[in-house]
Amino acid sequence: MGSSEQSGGPISFTSPSFTITGASRLSTSPRWDRVDSRSLIALARHVYFNYLSDTPGGHEPFGVVVDPDQPGGRVVFDPPVLLPQEEFVGLELIRGRPGRTRGRWKG
Repeated sequence: MGSSEQSGGPISFTSPSFTITGASRLSTSPRWDRVDSRSLIALARHVYFNYLSDTPGGHEPFGVVVDPDQPGGRVVFDPPVLLPQEEFVGLELIRGRPGRTRGRWKG
């Protein structure tokens, strides 16, 4: 039994005595110093495009969570809580930048 159960009083909620830097906000990009960006974005694109092909007309995802050391990943629809080894890749990185064309010749 906890102390509040023994005393019969309500459990009081107070603010924590410490804060964890960065815990309250989602990192919008992976830690590029820890990952191979080319393979991470390729893995996230693979997961995202599999979702699009398997779920036509599905909801618009928020992004993709991948573990660079594992195959696969998951599409997320809300800001995720990440495990230490996981990376979040937003749709802006998966889809590429708008207005950027590759090898397009105007003649």
